[in-house]
Amino acid sequence: MTRLTDADYARAEQMLGPHRARHVPGMTVTPQWLNGGTRFWYRVGSRYLVADPAAGTRRDAFDHARLAAALSVASGHAVEAADLPFTTIEFPDRDGTSDAVRFFAFGSRWEWSDHSGTCARVDEEQSPGPLEIPSPDGTWIAFRRDGNVWVRARDGGEEFALTDDAEPHHDYGSLPDPMSGRMLMRSFGLGAPFQAEWSPDSTRLLVHRLDQRGLPEQVLVESSPPDGGRPVEHRYRYPMPGDEAQATMSWTVLHLAGREVVRQRDDPATIVHPSAVVYAWWSGEKGDTVHFLYRSRDARTLELCRLDPGTGETTTLIGETGTTRVDPTPQLGEEPMAHVLDSGEILWWSQRDGWGHLYLYSADDRTPTRVTSGQWLVRKVLWVDQDSRQVWFLASGLVDEDPYVRQVCRVGLDGTGFTRLSDDDHDHDAVSPPEGGYLVDRVSTPAVPPRTRVVGGDGQILVELEAPDTAGLEALGWTPPERFRATAADGRTPVYGLLWRPHGFDPERRYPVIDHIYPGPQVHRAGPSFNPPLQGGPESLAALGFAVVAVDGRGTAGRGKAFHDQSYGDLGYAGALADHVGVIRELGLRYPWLDTGRVGITGHSAGGFATARALLAHPGFYKVGVAVAGNHDNRVNLTMWAEHYHGEGDLEELSNPALAAGLRGKLLLIHGELDDNALPHQTLRLVDALIEADGDFDMLIVPGAEHALLNRGHYVVRRTWDYFVRHLHGTEPPAYRLAPLPLPAELI
Repeated sequence: MTRLTDADYARAEQMLGPHRARHVPGMTVTPQWLNGGTRFWYRVGSRYLVADPAAGTRRDAFDHARLAAALSVASGHAVEAADLPFTTIEFPDRDGTSDAVRFFAFGSRWEWSDHSGTCARVDEEQSPGPLEIPSPDGTWIAFRRDGNVWVRARDGGEEFALTDDAEPHHDYGSLPDPMSGRMLMRSFGLGAPFQAEWSPDSTRLLVHRLDQRGLPEQVLVESSPPDGGRPVEHRYRYPMPGDEAQATMSWTVLHLAGREVVRQRDDPATIVHPSAVVYAWWSGEKGDTVHFLYRSRDARTLELCRLDPGTGETTTLIGETGTTRVDPTPQLGEEPMAHVLDSGEILWWSQRDGWGHLYLYSADDRTPTRVTSGQWLVRKVLWVDQDSRQVWFLASGLVDEDPYVRQVCRVGLDGTGFTRLSDDDHDHDAVSPPEGGYLVDRVSTPAVPPRTRVVGGDGQILVELEAPDTAGLEALGWTPPERFRATAADGRTPVYGLLWRPHGFDPERRYPVIDHIYPGPQVHRAGPSFNPPLQGGPESLAALGFAVVAVDGRGTAGRGKAFHDQSYGDLGYAGALADHVGVIRELGLRYPWLDTGRVGITGHSAGGFATARALLAHPGFYKVGVAVAGNHDNRVNLTMWAEHYHGEGDLEELSNPALAAGLRGKLLLIHGELDDNALPHQTLRLVDALIEADGDFDMLIVPGAEHALLNRGHYVVRRTWDYFVRHLHGTEPPAYRLAPLPLPAELI
């Protein structure tokens, strides 16, 4: 038996995401564009840097030591250069002539200049709050007030409303209640999100009007409000699959001059996912036109539309219809690959041939011409150079050993001159400024942290930025996961995943296995990079003596359409649990140290659904499960999951309660009482069915916690660890208690 100590739990704690990042400083470089994309700044811990690709330079954005000393004097608070207390920061320079930096600290806004050596308060200037949107020229700030759109001058001058007709559940710039993250935002002390888009010339705002009037309500009860008073109810408009009434939206253009309101001249469109309000953009140097993507309620029709910002008239430019879902991107939430060129031509991503490829539509008769082809897919368009008529993009499926590895490529808009600019088998997570001209390429493998560099259009290195190592993790016992290929349950389809060996690995021992699952189907889980989704969780379990597996089974995103469509009409398939079972058994034959007689599983959200489904549908294989925030009954869940990803199939197949009689193993169900995404009734309906079936299980309802369980995450993690230690290791866990998890650096 494996007996764990406080020291083991302490090491496991350091593997969790926010701590893990601090042991590999520089592994996440997120460029913030400056001066029309000619430069950018980024952050490594508490150090701020600026890169100038044209000059080939990377330097500190300012003198951290001098700023810290000056801020200490000006604020009366001791400040260390290695721990700057900024909560927000901005570089107001717009033409590359100023070295000023502005930041918020100690309740005030400050400005520092290396040249002047002064640090002064600038509280008199109006700065955008976290839910406010500054105009491109820095003159105006847009915000929401009582459901209407307002703007104020940044110089502290005038403030006025652009709309005045908002009413409850019929307002501007908001998100549908089930996808608004209201409770998560409250955890940060923020209100509801505001979505709007300034025109490039800063004279207009594009905003949607959302209508949730008359929709059915759901109620969450906050048992223990912060003020200690009586329980508080929180009401949500929450339609479900099959309901005729759903939220609708229409576009509105707000002109600052004359306060003119131009409304879209179409019937409102049904919205079952917030991507509908994000997939819209201004086109042209000044914003002569608006383009947006329209998806039908069943997601089988996708259209690119043009909106005249002066009249509200719309025109459909491209339309696709399929027998299954027509996706605008390889994974849900990614930036759409629809680019309207100055010539009127349109670069368009489509899976019409079974793979994700680019097509160029002519400006006159909209005749499409292939730009890319083959049994691989375009993952992301990086930039389009209209002068040279070339497009840079990321593609996966070009590396024979792994169809998920992304490579940087270039091709002419006429389909000629295809060039793979990256010449390795590493994963390339690249981005470019909106204006193009260069790439920030973050190159990694599961074993090697991202090496970040700026590269030019021919793949030449312009600036080396960061090259972190794993020494900090290795000192804690970490070893890199193995990227593996195995065979799906059909006996022929290759599937891929990651395997983490336990800390202190001894091949002569036998280790229990934990399946760390997120089944999608809108994304894939086990990528070939150093920072795959949900990183941190598997590493912490490996530190506790478990072998951990993550698998992308059939029906998940990131490969061909046929592979993805295997979950369409069969969402209860849960990321192909049969593939997970087969893969773990295959790995057990490959590695005798894997004890496939002791297999656990855990996951969050759809991973919570899959965890419970695993124990209910495969009781002879999965022995222990911890299901967190699971959407256990998709018949009464968000409309999108059933209607977009299941289609017209039997919704009974999407219900874990229907399988409750199959429970044989140990199951811990965890849910936040204020989860406004997968409502708490999702778990309680399964609990009711388990009681009806006279089944034994464990449950933890977390007061005040939302879907991410943000402020109670450390407690949920520790209870998860304890459950697996008791029921897979067969020993009592130590008395160690985790500290509240720090926020990721990018949220501070």
